[in-house]
Amino acid sequence: MAYWFHRNPLKATGPVSFEILRSGATSSAGPQLLGELKKCRAKLLEVIIEPSSEISTVETIFQEYLSLLHGLLYNIGGGTGSADSKLRKLVRFRWTSSICGSIPMAQIDSNFELASVCVEFAMWCMKHASYIADKSDITMEEAKEVHTCLKKAGGIFHYVKESIISSLEQLPEAKTTDIDVRVLDAYKLQCIAEAQEVTVARAVELKHKASLISALAYETSELYSQAADSLKSMDVTRAGKWRKYLEIKHNFYLAYGYCYYGDVLLSEKEQCGASIKVLQESEKLYQAARSMCQEYSALKAPATTIARPADHPVFKTLGSAIKTKLEKSTRENSFIYFHKVPEEVPELEKKAAHGLANPQEFSLPSPHALWTKDLYDSIDAEKVPKEKAPTNEPIKPIPEKNQGGSSFSSCVIS
Repeated sequence: MAYWFHRNPLKATGPVSFEILRSGATSSAGPQLLGELKKCRAKLLEVIIEPSSEISTVETIFQEYLSLLHGLLYNIGGGTGSADSKLRKLVRFRWTSSICGSIPMAQIDSNFELASVCVEFAMWCMKHASYIADKSDITMEEAKEVHTCLKKAGGIFHYVKESIISSLEQLPEAKTTDIDVRVLDAYKLQCIAEAQEVTVARAVELKHKASLISALAYETSELYSQAADSLKSMDVTRAGKWRKYLEIKHNFYLAYGYCYYGDVLLSEKEQCGASIKVLQESEKLYQAARSMCQEYSALKAPATTIARPADHPVFKTLGSAIKTKLEKSTRENSFIYFHKVPEEVPELEKKAAHGLANPQEFSLPSPHALWTKDLYDSIDAEKVPKEKAPTNEPIKPIPEKNQGGSSFSSCVIS
């Protein structure tokens, strides 16, 4: 099938029992809370494997786990954002990275767990969006869910970068992993760009003005360019294929923008020569994107869904549209306008008046009802033994299903 989206693998993690904290629990409520932590974590890891799970189900479990984790992050009684918990650096967590294979990174830090779980859920949102978009006939409500999922994921990546990463110990092995700010930036920008793809497709379907579609496509191309730039300094063996996908999408949506701007120049401004030049630029960018698709296919990467954009209907449709529009402008210039084709490519009208996507703001939930001040105070951190260094054996990757060719963006370009 012709895959439209590139998706990196979900992160894998080692089991965590939280039993080490039992040594410091002096209240009968302590073991109950530790049991709930273990059970909820396992449940989250179980449902997150399947991209077809209902988002309400997965998000409820995700939020519940964060509320249970709260007392390991913050001093209970002071609210979110208060002083660090006395329990924060007692439990060891092990997580792989979405672009680094099966060798995990370990930290004795509940903030590392928070960052990792948040990234995992955000990546699941991306995969869930792809799953919905893969349907052959997507409804308006489903398109809205795709849009919401991607904005939600973008907001979580932003939260991890801005609110958690600075608090983590900056280990050398953290470079080019999911807790590298470059990776988080790339994910966030990719999510917002993909959300805008939904907006562009909808604008085409509803036959909005060519000027709006052109501006939206340009803004989308810029987001993809920024995402690719975030990965520029990273190891090509880890991020090369992902970056190439982002570059393909940048060129594709810039070609899309020029294609529709050709309509604006011909139909609204009667600048036929400029229209020809713009459509020639669109064709050049389109062919560059096609060539990049071959380069993308040749690169190796840990991606679970390898995009094949050149084979996708929306890619082929744009190519046909550019050809048709260029032929029309050339023909009308020969018979009606007789305008000189400028040497310089006319500048796009770049700012969309509306329709731009933004990350959905994310914040931590309140502490779970089990986390009372009395319970928190009753746990004696001094009695908790130090965690032993792990063997750091590879963690088995999470089994994932490949996803097919998305349809929401395959609207006919007229």
